[in-house]
Amino acid sequence: MAEPLIIRTPEDDRLPDKRQVAASFSRAASSYDSVAALQRSVGNALLARLPGDLAPRRWLDLGSGTGYFSRALAKRYPHSYGVALDIAEGMLHHARPLGGAQAYVSGDAECLPLRNACCDLLFSSLAVQWCADFAAVLDEARRVLRPGGVFAFSSLCVGTLQELRDSWQAVDGFVHVNRFRDFIDYRRLCASSGLRLLGLERQTQVLHFPDLRSLTHELKALGAHNLNPGRPGGLTGRARVRALLDAYERFRQPQGLPATYQVVYGVLCKTD
Repeated sequence: MAEPLIIRTPEDDRLPDKRQVAASFSRAASSYDSVAALQRSVGNALLARLPGDLAPRRWLDLGSGTGYFSRALAKRYPHSYGVALDIAEGMLHHARPLGGAQAYVSGDAECLPLRNACCDLLFSSLAVQWCADFAAVLDEARRVLRPGGVFAFSSLCVGTLQELRDSWQAVDGFVHVNRFRDFIDYRRLCASSGLRLLGLERQTQVLHFPDLRSLTHELKALGAHNLNPGRPGGLTGRARVRALLDAYERFRQPQGLPATYQVVYGVLCKTD
């Protein structure tokens, strides 16, 4: 337990395209937990998918955010050493006083600042959808896991927020909704990762909101509003907002306006 885990510092990060993602989630650190019911539900479902006989000496909460699941992992594995890692410094500052992990590290899932074969569990809930190169994430998971170690992740795939995407499509041709990887790409990349696939599935979860403002407020409070290149700049005109509201109303259900999330759950094991 005493040997150093960290071999690169945050200053080594050479991925400026992710600065905006980090800044957005840093700003959302204080508001995130107040609107994160879906995130907690998905993370708990991922915890339930961990092998029952897993007893990690060291675990990594990859994309740890406010530390909610770092604390859950610490409770589940009380005799282990935990590392919370996130690209957003603001999230780490928020999480550290609340405890759970023994170390809080700023880093990128595609280039982990950790030594080879230093962890028995990588747990990542609703974080890797922000990584453009998921193959690199899988490579890094294989590198830092010990033989027998587990990489468990949840993510989002194509079809997420489809109602909002379709409503904007009826208004203009700009990118207003975050793009997500196709589920078939998760399957292909996991199959070629060199890790043994224990399980991979997609589940649909639908939230309902009284109005569109409630949905967009939640996305902003989560730090998950539109971060795509090509999104329109400047203020959205009143006429476009009215057109968007009218377009989204076509999806209204008795429970309210739906927001569909296509959630991916994957569990992989390093065999050698």
